[in-house]
Amino acid sequence: MDNLAHTLVGAALGYAGLKSRTGLGMATLMISANLPDIDVLGIPFGETLAWRRGWTHGPISLVVLPIILTACVVAYDRWQIRRRTRPSTRGFVRAGWVLLLSYIGLISHLLLDYLNTWGIRLLMPFSERWFYGDTLFIVDIWLWLIFGIAVWYSAKRTKHQEPNPSYPARTALLLVTAYIAVMYAAGRIAELHVRNELSAAGHSEPLRVLASPVLLDPLRRQILLETKDSYIFGTIVWTPDARLTLEPEVVPTNMDDDAIARAARQEKTIADFLYWSRYPFATVRRDVEGIEVIIGDARYGRRPQDGPFSVRAILPLEGTPDRISRETAKQPAEGN
Repeated sequence: MDNLAHTLVGAALGYAGLKSRTGLGMATLMISANLPDIDVLGIPFGETLAWRRGWTHGPISLVVLPIILTACVVAYDRWQIRRRTRPSTRGFVRAGWVLLLSYIGLISHLLLDYLNTWGIRLLMPFSERWFYGDTLFIVDIWLWLIFGIAVWYSAKRTKHQEPNPSYPARTALLLVTAYIAVMYAAGRIAELHVRNELSAAGHSEPLRVLASPVLLDPLRRQILLETKDSYIFGTIVWTPDARLTLEPEVVPTNMDDDAIARAARQEKTIADFLYWSRYPFATVRRDVEGIEVIIGDARYGRRPQDGPFSVRAILPLEGTPDRISRETAKQPAEGN
């Protein structure tokens, strides 16, 4: 998920009562809720899609990162004490509670990242398997609103010393938990409904069905059907009965073209994209100047060159020296 969502979850956990367990409790929760995204530091070194949501989202980091954060929080508090700049209103910093809050914030990050279609490698480096929740859109406005209002209201109650300042934050956590459960069930029911509809119409069973959440509208899902060598796109809307619409066009994946393997062998950007991609498809164009390869992911566009993610390579014609020039067609949005 986006970092605003992670930050709001950390703040809601804090106002729900956890921040009072130790000095700098709120800061600990908000920082740890974003900490796994430290992998963005790989971007200047050319590490993007294949690097993200890997090591820093795996079991080793789950153990190590909270310990590092705890050491930093305690050191910061002691540094302010030495400089006599420590706020007098701050409670005593308890290292044990700081460590526990760090774990809670970091786990909240992993849970949120699991919920979208991007994927997360929860077992890195022991396994490179991607896990997908296919539940929430990567930027969920409703989650922002619920947590944003609750955090503001709890902060207001705390500032004015009103009774039950934790109540809005706790209510928001319960509402979001219910919202996530409903959205997860709706996605799986939608996928089952699509399979049943196809079977009733006499169509062959698709290899995979994906019901992706969309921006703003929790009652709509984007449908992606995978056959042996093609994709079919559509939508399903709960109004309240499921209404399925499939587009008539069948989009070939073209992933069996030998130019794809050539591009992946010779260019790290292509290999990284294919490693990350879940539903890859390609456009391959040949002319007298060479072979143009554009690869996208059907989760995020209905053509390889569409959507926020695609990579492009120019290959020499077969039989000529394999010198490749490439460019990234669209840079991925980071910080999610």
